[in-house]
Amino acid sequence: MVMTSPTTATAVNSVLRVPPASPAEAAAHFGASLAFHADVSDVASALAAGGEYGFVVVDSRSTASWDQGHVPGAVHLPTALIPEQAAALLDPAVPVVTYCWGPGCNGATRAALALAQLGYQVKEMLGGFEYWAREGFAFETWEGGEQRAADPLTAPVDDADCGC
Repeated sequence: MVMTSPTTATAVNSVLRVPPASPAEAAAHFGASLAFHADVSDVASALAAGGEYGFVVVDSRSTASWDQGHVPGAVHLPTALIPEQAAALLDPAVPVVTYCWGPGCNGATRAALALAQLGYQVKEMLGGFEYWAREGFAFETWEGGEQRAADPLTAPVDDADCGC
């Protein structure tokens, strides 16, 4: 691999056409990102540990989607119903982790916004239900429990820890 100076690289490389942020700016950005997002594997690990894990998982999808499959123990609260039902279903002192279908859907983001506007501490689960199922975690359907093999493109097949 031939290394080039940043000046030479930016002239020919669209990745570096806009230079990277300073290390301090990058640390602030990525630190803030972790305050807003939770990884599917981290959520699954916390739930699997049992006991008090300090947050509640909210599925913000429709009833038909919920019936098709959802995270065990999640609260079903469609985004449109958050303003009228959140107070009855959620404790404002307990952080919320929202999810929707997957990375191509911003429903969990909209749900997180609605909850934050009501005063809840909230994170969005990256990957949503799609990655929950693709990473091989058990889920519930209207017919009962289900689990699929981990997709080797999204999760380690022979190890519980991806190393990241």
